[in-house]
Amino acid sequence: MTSNPSDNSRTIQVDLGERSYDIAIGPGLVDQAGRLLAERLGERPTVIVTDTNVASLYAERLESSLSDGGHQSRRIVIEAGEASKSYTQLEELVEDLIAHGLERSSVLIALGGGVIGDLTGFAASIALRGVEFVQIPTSLLAQVDSSVGGKTAINSRHGKNLVGAFYQPRLVLADTETLSTLPPRELRAGYAETVKYGLLGDAEFFAWLEDNGASLLAGDGDAQIHAIERACEMKAEIVNQDERETGRRALLNLGHTFAHALEAETGYDGALLHGEAVAIGMILAFDLSAKLGLCPPSDAERVRAHLSATGLPTAFPEHPSGSWNAERLLEHIGHDKKVQQGRPTFVLARGIGDTFLTNEVASDDVVCLLDDMAAA
Repeated sequence: MTSNPSDNSRTIQVDLGERSYDIAIGPGLVDQAGRLLAERLGERPTVIVTDTNVASLYAERLESSLSDGGHQSRRIVIEAGEASKSYTQLEELVEDLIAHGLERSSVLIALGGGVIGDLTGFAASIALRGVEFVQIPTSLLAQVDSSVGGKTAINSRHGKNLVGAFYQPRLVLADTETLSTLPPRELRAGYAETVKYGLLGDAEFFAWLEDNGASLLAGDGDAQIHAIERACEMKAEIVNQDERETGRRALLNLGHTFAHALEAETGYDGALLHGEAVAIGMILAFDLSAKLGLCPPSDAERVRAHLSATGLPTAFPEHPSGSWNAERLLEHIGHDKKVQQGRPTFVLARGIGDTFLTNEVASDDVVCLLDDMAAA
C-alpha cells in the first residue's frame, strides 16, 4: 500500500542556523521518505533502526521508498519497549553499526516511537563521533514531542533519560497515517503530551483540544494534523530560543518531574506508559499550584476533567509491590536532571497556558501532595 501526501500536509522549520531542519506533517510520508531525503541530503547509505512492533508494519515500505530515492539501506530491529533504552542495547546497536561498515556519510533512520528515536539519536551522536540521522516517528507521542528538538538519551538505573546528548536530526517526517495502527492506549498516551502544549503556553489550544480531542483520538486526520502542527510549532519556537534547555525549554517538562519518578518506581515494565505518567504528573503540577495559591482550583479541576474524559489516568495505578510511598517518590525526584544545588525544579502554573519554573517548593508540600494522590 502506498499513499501520496495530501494538500493538507504541513512543513515547519526548526531554525538553528546551519543545523536547521524541517518537520513534515501529513499522510503518506513514509512512502515519500526516499525522495524527501534525497532532496535534502542527496543519495546516501542508510540504516533503518526500528522495533519488533513497527518493523512488520512499515519497514518494507520505507525500504522501497529509500530504494526509489537512490539510497542503499539495511535494517536493524530491536525489542520494543522502554527497557531497550539501556546501556546494553546502546552498545549492541553501536557495535552492529560499526561491524557492518557504518561510514560518516551514512544516515541512521529512526522508524518508531520515542524509544527508537531516543536510542537511535544517541547512537548517531556517538558512533564515529557523530553521523546524521532522520526521525520518522510512528506514535503520536513521538510526533508531537520526542522526535523534535534533539534530545536523545537512554535510561540509568537512577532514572529516566539521565544519559544522553543534545543532537539534532536532519529531517523529521511525521506520517499521520501511522497513527491508525496504534493501540488506543498508546494513542491516548501520546495525546497527554499534546495536551501539555496547551497547558504550558496556549490556553486557546487547550480549549480547542477540549472540543476536538475526542475526534482526534477517534482518527480524525484533520484534527490530528492540526494538533501535531501546533505542538511542533510551539516546540520549534522554544528550541529555537533555548536549544540546550538552559531556561525556557524546561517548561516542556510540565508534569515530567513527577512522571519520571512514577516511571522509575514502576520499573519501566509497561504497566505505566510515559504519556500516562505525564498525565498524572500534569494533574499533580496543577494540584500543587492550586494548593500553593498560585493557580485557580477551577483550572486544576479542568485539567483533571479533560484528561479523565479522554481515558487517561488521573490517579496512581496499582503499585508493583502493593503501596506507594511518597518519600520514595521524592527520592526519585531528587535524581531528576533539573535538580539544581540539591533542589528539584518544578514546572508550576498560574493558570492554563501560563506556566513557570521554580525550585522553591518545600519538600513537605510535595510529600503531602503525593500522599493525597496515593490515598485517593
